[in-house]
Amino acid sequence: MRYASAHARVESASMEHDKANLTGTLTLLMSAVIWGFAFVAQRASMEHIGPYTFTGIRFALGALVLIPWILASRLRPPMPVLSSRTRHLWLAAGVAGFVLFVSANLQQIGLVYTTAGKAGFITGLYVVIVPLLGLFLRHRVGVFVWAGCVLAAVGMYFLSVEGTLSISLGDALVLGSALGWAFHVHLVGWLAQRMHPLRAAALQFTICSVLSLIMALLTEDIQLAGLLSAGWMIAYAGILSVGVAYTLQLFGQRLIDPTRAGVIFSLEAVFAVLGGWVVLGETLSTRGIIGCALMLGGMMLAQIRSQADSRSDKVNILS
Repeated sequence: MRYASAHARVESASMEHDKANLTGTLTLLMSAVIWGFAFVAQRASMEHIGPYTFTGIRFALGALVLIPWILASRLRPPMPVLSSRTRHLWLAAGVAGFVLFVSANLQQIGLVYTTAGKAGFITGLYVVIVPLLGLFLRHRVGVFVWAGCVLAAVGMYFLSVEGTLSISLGDALVLGSALGWAFHVHLVGWLAQRMHPLRAAALQFTICSVLSLIMALLTEDIQLAGLLSAGWMIAYAGILSVGVAYTLQLFGQRLIDPTRAGVIFSLEAVFAVLGGWVVLGETLSTRGIIGCALMLGGMMLAQIRSQADSRSDKVNILS
């Protein structure tokens, strides 16, 4: 009888775990769809305004979108006392905001020199980088993840490397941003378990916006005509890509581990290529298509491994 009761509790916990995984997966997938099509807005906007101006305004919009949600959340639970622990959390959120500033602007500047589709796939390489960084945190990385990493790296070569191991400036900048996004995934994964997602998001967006606008004032010529011409692009990238998608990331990563989250986010590459083709008329060479296919295959291999790990964990619980 005692065994049956214990087994029932394990089954119930397993069902709750599956439900949380599904909710987290769908939440992060929604973010990936929004981000994929955001590459189109980001690429098209570069014809009207500078990259720092675009990033600064879009993240300011994203922060403004969160204000009603934050005010509503403050009416329910009381604000925590500013203890030593909470100060460390705010500091960590500030570091995440700085990483966001660096990554977002590397990507945006890179889009001046490359296509939305290629940028989407190169950004998707953080599915390779996330588990590599996870090794330093003692995360388990299985053989299928490693195989996916190798396949994605080969795909990156076919997509972006020209001639004898040379890579275009735009692709190199976007690759640098992918490293930053991978680090950001781990930071957010840690923060999401310890800090209210809305407050963490608002602080990150504000830091990224302020630093980007400072850089814009120092290096770019900001004109009203350019801002108006890029209006819909800024609105999409600010309200949906930042305000909605990044906040969904924070909620979703409370339920999904960083490595699996990185795999789900990498699917934004597919939607970036689709959007670039439909909206901007971008095309890929045969070599580029092969590279995209290899990268997507690598991402899927890593996802298969993630599911296999989940099944293995359930077996361990029940045994």
